[in-house]
Order: sequence, then C-alpha cells, then structure tokens
Amino acid sequence: MTRLLMMVPLVLLAMVAMTSDFSARAASGGLLLVANKGDQTLGIIDPDSGKQVAAVAEGGVTGHEVIASPDGKLAYVPIYGNSGVGKPGTDGTSVVAIDLASHAVVRKLEFGRGVRPHCPMFGPKDGLLYVTTELDNAITVIDPHGMKIVGSIPTGKPESHMLSITHDGRFGFTANVGSGTVSVLDMQARKTLDVISVSPSVQRMSISIDDRYAFTSDQTKPQLAVIDTKTRKVRSWIPLPATGYGSAPTPDGNWLVLALSPANKVAVINLKTMKVEHTIDVPAAPQEVLVRPDGAVAYVSCDASRKVAEIQTSTWTVSRLIDAGPGADGLAWAQQK
Repeated sequence: MTRLLMMVPLVLLAMVAMTSDFSARAASGGLLLVANKGDQTLGIIDPDSGKQVAAVAEGGVTGHEVIASPDGKLAYVPIYGNSGVGKPGTDGTSVVAIDLASHAVVRKLEFGRGVRPHCPMFGPKDGLLYVTTELDNAITVIDPHGMKIVGSIPTGKPESHMLSITHDGRFGFTANVGSGTVSVLDMQARKTLDVISVSPSVQRMSISIDDRYAFTSDQTKPQLAVIDTKTRKVRSWIPLPATGYGSAPTPDGNWLVLALSPANKVAVINLKTMKVEHTIDVPAAPQEVLVRPDGAVAYVSCDASRKVAEIQTSTWTVSRLIDAGPGADGLAWAQQK
C-alpha cells in the first residue's frame, strides 16, 4: 500500500509533464526548417525545446532555401550550388524532397543541366511547386507529387533569385538581383506582365498580407522599396539603418520584419506609417525572416553565427538563440496536422 501511494505522485508528475509538453507543441504546432549551407544539410528544429533534432544530408551541393509541403510531411530543397547569385561556381541541377519523419531524401527531380534552382514556393490555390531557376531566367513549375516539370514562367530578366506569390495565387513577383528589377508574373497564364526598375541591385522579396505591396531591398543604399502591386510602380522608399535583406510580414498585417545583414540587426517596420519603429540586435549576418503562422514569434537565420534568433513579437525582443548548422539561411515552417 505504501509503495502504491509513493507511485501516485510520480504518475501525476508524468501526466503533468505530458500535458505541458502537449500544450507547448499545440502552441507552436509545427517544425522549424533551416537550410544549412555550410554542411549541405536541412536542419529540423523542434521549436518547443529550441533544439535541432536532425540535420539531413541533401545529397548534393548546397541548398539555400526550403519550403514545407502544405500537409507538413515533406520539405522541398532546391540544390542551388556552391556560390552566390551572379558569381562563378558549381551550378545546381536538382530539387530534393525530404521526409520530415524519417529524416531522409525520398524524391528527387533532376533538371539535367545547371539551372541554379533557388526559391521554392507553393501555389496557394493549385498546390503546384514554383521554383526560381536563375540560369533559365524563369520560374519552373513542378508537380510535387510526381516530381515532374509541368511548365515554366519567363521572368524576362536574369538572376531571378526570390519569388513571392499573392495570396489568391494570381500574381508572382521576383527580385532580379543584378538588373535591380522586379518581374510581375501572371501565374495562371504563365507569362511576364511587367518588369519594374527599382535600383542598380536588389535582394529578396516579400508581399504584404493584403497583397497591396511588394517589398525588396536596395543593395546600393539603405532603403526598402515599397511597390504598389496594382500600379506596378515603386510607391515609396523606407529609409533603413543599414542595407536590408530578407523580410516577412506579421499575419495581422501591421508589421514587416526585415533583416539588416551588415549591421547584425533586425528592423521592425510599421506598415501603417511605413517607418522603422524598432531595431533588434541579433548575431552576425542575419539572412532570412520567418514569422510563425500564429504571429507570436519571428525567426531570423544568422548565417555567420550558426544561430536562429527567436524574437517575441509582443515585445520585439530576442527570447533565445537556437543552435543551427553552419551557414544557416533559408527558413520554412512545417505545420503539423
């Protein structure tokens, strides 16, 4: 009897621990994915513990970006190559699909030639996978289930590095780095609608929650271009403390979180006033920004630091630094269902 009574508190503690763990997982609801350029792996991070639980070898030269399938089971990584945009190096030729449960590459698409596939995006309505293929000056359209190419969308400019798609799936916007332009694409007709001149060089691309504005960072001056998606013109410029890089809006549409890579900071832009309202110190070389679907947390990959900074959007402060792999860059959220 005494032994039985002694076991009761232990059982209760275990139940509490399981309940707490379930609540934490319910709060985040997914896995954080990071493309580790330095060791050619996909890092899988448990956002509740803040630990990288796996680093899956991609089986080729470096992948820079990643996207999760809508069901949260697979990660798609375009294998870009071992250089930067517009620089000489090995040109990537494939896209791999990684099973997030078994931590293994389970599918592969081979282009058969170097195309430098880079930014993957899922169409919000059609379920197709869209991947920028820089050396083709195009977006390649892929059936993710059969891993087959089903179409192509010309961008009209070289170095189409990053892609954003409007939430209705109708239009796409690419940042064309070397030409300093943004291409406007009809995703359904698969054609270029317009090419917007922005600056001598641009980087990265994001779009507001209401699809009214597209954002890209001038690489020659510390300023962010605000593009009106209806008029297809640069509406205004937002002055920045340093040159901008990757950005992402919060789900409520109020804020844009922007990496300031040279300054090792993150800027938080008020989208009502179009002004920087907060700056946050982060580890060296912040690259990409991902805002969690619930809007509570923004994650920022920090390339030179092997870290991902976790920022609480309620206070705009770094709550912790998560260890990732070398050259942490592209980020994605795999929603667990």
